[in-house]
Order: sequence, then structure tokens, then C-alpha cells
Amino acid sequence: MIDAFLASVGWADALISPLAGDASARAYSRLQRGGTSAILMQDPTGDVGRFAWLSRHLTDLGLSAPQILAEDFAAGLLLIEDLGDGLFARLTAVDPARETPLYLAAADTLLSLHRHAPPPLDKATPDHLAQMTDLAFDCYLAAAAGAAAPQAKADCRDAMADALNAYAPDTDVMILRDFHAENLLWLPDRVGAARTGLLDFQDALQGHRAYDLASLLTDVRRDVTPTTCQAVIRHYVDQSGLPDTPFRAALAVLGAQRNLRILGVFARLAANGKPRYLELMPRVWSHLQRDLAHPALGRIAATLHPVMPPPDPEIIARLRQTCPMQ
Repeated sequence: MIDAFLASVGWADALISPLAGDASARAYSRLQRGGTSAILMQDPTGDVGRFAWLSRHLTDLGLSAPQILAEDFAAGLLLIEDLGDGLFARLTAVDPARETPLYLAAADTLLSLHRHAPPPLDKATPDHLAQMTDLAFDCYLAAAAGAAAPQAKADCRDAMADALNAYAPDTDVMILRDFHAENLLWLPDRVGAARTGLLDFQDALQGHRAYDLASLLTDVRRDVTPTTCQAVIRHYVDQSGLPDTPFRAALAVLGAQRNLRILGVFARLAANGKPRYLELMPRVWSHLQRDLAHPALGRIAATLHPVMPPPDPEIIARLRQTCPMQ
């Protein structure tokens, strides 16, 4: 099927090199032919048509999502533009001094995106986001402690919905949801907001404008320095004209929601044969505790602290035992 697709679009003679995947079932390969390259995206279980639609929407806004070069939606295949290897995570690892300017460029990309009305997408409403925190109880707590604490789960969901309604109720922008250093590429030959290449946006929703900034600054895969965090928040607030204190409260509430859900997602991935994400849990927990210290999250913190254990080595070992490959 892949050979036939590549032959039909003129890439049958390309050299194919697999690229690192992500937590999904998607697979990526770099195709090289002469002096040109492209990326083959395979997702037979997903909706590559959605990726193509959102990519075209973003490029129409002047942002740097990959151009769609060829498509076979039925087979789950896309040939897309190769945006290179300049991942923010890689560049900042080599030269930490680049972190702040790169992250400020990412904030500029969000500012540009947020000046436009979102496409018709499902909405990340407070109730919808609060429901997502059930994963922390159903997958993380149930495996770590042997029980899901149903009353605490319901109380947390209700408290999260109330906090989101109070501090982050809006759904007026497109949120990309996996906006972090391993999904962002530096494209120095482009101009303005287009200098940040965007890789992962197929799960986009309509949501609050602080959501992707929370994703960027509470990155589960790397520590973002406090200097960079403060510079990015100040820059976004100054350029958007939003009031500072309410925006920081929204960041804290959305950060807590994201990191609670991620605890559950990583536990579920381990149970499904992908235990490597367990090593990231201590950082997720650290982000969660910092967010829970915000006054906007007092009721949620009071619900979680008595029942939710930290992912210490013993808990991680217990979660690892759920992996069928162990």
C-alpha cells in the first residue's frame, strides 16, 4: 500500500529513513530523493484528513504547519513538507542560552494564532476539561494504590469545573494541545510567527488562550527555567493586553488540569505496553504541585492531597508491573 502510494505521487525511488514516533499509533519516515526531502505520515487508525484540514487552516493563517504534498485518507497516508530537525528541545539542549528567545518566538506564534477565530472544532469547555481529570483516578491512582477513590474523583471533577468556570471559561481560540519543545521547530529563514514550525495539532479544540502556554511552560519532557517562564508570560500578557493576575490564575488552573490528566495518560500508556513515559511522572507531579499552590486551586488541592500519592520509585515500579511486556 505504501509502495503504491509513493509510486503514485512520484516518490517511489526515495530513500526512506524512519523517524522517532510519539505516544500515538502514528509513524513517520523521512523520504530523500536527490536534493529534496519530505515526510511520510502513517496513521491507519486515525484521521489523517483532520490533520490535513488543520494544517491547511494554519498555513492559511501564515503559520508554519507542514504543507500537504499528497494524501490517501482511506489508507491513512500523508506526504507532508519536511520542516527539518531544528526542534526547540534539541536546540536548547545544545545551547541553553537559546531557550528564552525560542520560547518568546513560540509565544509570538500563539499570539498570532489567537488573533484569528478558530475553525469549527469541539470545545474544551470547563465541564469537558474537568471530566478529563478522571484519568488520574481511573488509571494512575487505581494502579498505584489499588483503588480509584470514586468520591474524591467526583469531588475533584466538580472542583475543577468550578475553578475552570471561574478562571478559564472561554473557548474563543484554537488550542493545539501538544504545544511543547519536542513539537516545535525553529525555522530561522522565515519571518515573524512563521519562524516556529508546528508538528502536532490533530487533537486541536476550541479553548482558552492560556491552554497552549501552559503546555509550553509545564513541559513534561524538560524543565523550563523560571526566567524563561516569567519572560514568556510577561510577553504574552503585554502583547495581548490581557490583565496579568487573572491570566496567571488561568495558567495555574489549566496547568493543573493538564498535569492531572497526563498522570492518568502515562499510567494508561504503561498498561498498554509503553512504560517509557513513567520516567516523566516526577516532573509532571512537580508541575502539578506548583499549580496546586495557587489560591485558585485550594479546593482541588484539599481534595487531592489526602488520596493522590506522589509517583515515587515504589509507585513507578508498581505502575511498571501493569505493562504486559514486563
